[in-house]
Amino acid sequence: MPAQYQSLLHELRQAFPQPVSDPVHDAYFVFSFLRALDQVDAMKSATPILGQPGELDYPAARRKRIADETQSLEHVTRQLVDHLSGMFIWGHPRAQINVIPCPTIPSVIGGMLPSIYNPNLVSDESSRQVAVAEIEVSAMTASLLGYDADRAGGVFTFGGTGTLLYGARIGLEKALPKTMQTGLREPAYVVCSSQAHYACGTVASWLGLGRDQVVEVPTDSHNEMRICLLETMCRDLLRQGKRIAVIVATMGTTDAFGLDDLHAIHDVRERLVDEFHLDYRPHIHADAVIGWAWGVFNDYDFDLNPLGFRGRTVRALAGAKRRIQHLRLADSIGIDFHKTGFAPYVSSLFLLRDADDLRLISRTAESMPYIGHSGTYHPGRYTLETTRSGFGPMAALANLLLFGKAGLRALLGHLVTMAEALREQLEGHRATHVLNAGHFGPVTLFRVFPDGVDTFTIPERERTDPAYRNSLLKHNAYNRRIFDLIQAEALQGRGVVISLTDCYRETDYGEPIVALKSYILSPFSDEKYINDVLESIWRARKIIADDPVGK
Repeated sequence: MPAQYQSLLHELRQAFPQPVSDPVHDAYFVFSFLRALDQVDAMKSATPILGQPGELDYPAARRKRIADETQSLEHVTRQLVDHLSGMFIWGHPRAQINVIPCPTIPSVIGGMLPSIYNPNLVSDESSRQVAVAEIEVSAMTASLLGYDADRAGGVFTFGGTGTLLYGARIGLEKALPKTMQTGLREPAYVVCSSQAHYACGTVASWLGLGRDQVVEVPTDSHNEMRICLLETMCRDLLRQGKRIAVIVATMGTTDAFGLDDLHAIHDVRERLVDEFHLDYRPHIHADAVIGWAWGVFNDYDFDLNPLGFRGRTVRALAGAKRRIQHLRLADSIGIDFHKTGFAPYVSSLFLLRDADDLRLISRTAESMPYIGHSGTYHPGRYTLETTRSGFGPMAALANLLLFGKAGLRALLGHLVTMAEALREQLEGHRATHVLNAGHFGPVTLFRVFPDGVDTFTIPERERTDPAYRNSLLKHNAYNRRIFDLIQAEALQGRGVVISLTDCYRETDYGEPIVALKSYILSPFSDEKYINDVLESIWRARKIIADDPVGK
């Protein structure tokens, strides 16, 4: 009679993919996926939410404990599917919340396959052809963005913050050589715009530089870094003998799709290197986690316009290309395929113009005695992570193969077309004001006002005149309430799902400007859903008009 553990082991083996082909069990494996997908599909409706929203019961979650006995695969699957209840469906055309796309089917498959066989990108010893996928994606993206693909190189990492961390770490080693070995001996600075992602502060603190060493350059009305102030502030640092680890060019701000002038930033860097006879070049990192995808328009003929985009769309795409085409001047680029590349989380690529820069953060082979005994590709010698999943590069490769330039152009062009249609509607109504009308991406920031407000003059006065501080604060509160009402409606399966930002930018006198945000990233978006946004706004305005104090 077999021991009890042997009976359990026999049952548990059925929950693993079989190492040797077994048609019966292979069918069970596939069926298990299909059954889970069927259960998820049953949660769909006309609303942009899976199942019912419900309350998130964290106290009950904290009381959970591991059971003594095993559970069946089917029972576990049901519980996993239940955890998707209340999730927003990002691909739904009424879901316009932040820069979260719906993944394509090939990218899901690209992520699923390495999940089954668990390649580790620490080395090609443990990842084989999946390591080749990382190099393929790096080369394809480098070429797309104007790098010499033979010279460039990249690694996938844990997110957009990770790409920025790599850029700053390499820049720190350039500014203060041998910091990897000896540690920080003097301060070094991160220079970015005031609209740069807060990850700049995160990276500075985690590298030990400190948030106080983050220099924020003011931006203009288009959320672009003011180049004259960049030069002045960098020059002040260098005159004091300070070292600049990295200059971060934001190529697509999260809130408004602001695009820094990378060409001008590069010129400033070169000028200061010559003027101060620097023995290093401050590293320029392009935080293009959102904007990188517009690189597909670098060689698009806007005059011929073969894809037939509308006039407003052509202008917006050409305006973005005007900045994105200069990504090739950056020393490194951060790229999120899980944003404007329509791949699942997490698929972030840190791309270097010169892969040789990786030697600045490399460990010796002797310090890693159990890695690198065969094969030729061992990124674990210079990556922050030892274990790296093959999920990111395989998902990214899937979409690069699926889309090509034409497909990504069509998708981005459609999303920008929908954003332009929304802006046109908002600009045509006396109760709404578009804040980023001169920007070029799929995000629209706007404010809503009650009746009786002169929206032709009030927004500008609130932004520039301290005498209008109380008016600004009142309308900030009004827009927050508009958002709360739209959000509550969305959680009941009506209306649309949009976002709120507490600080689109600051006024000239230092107060935050609250804005509502529509981020259109669904390939299923259509103009009829633009009307849903407007109708949700009008319903919220009516509720406030009927109940001004929110009883």
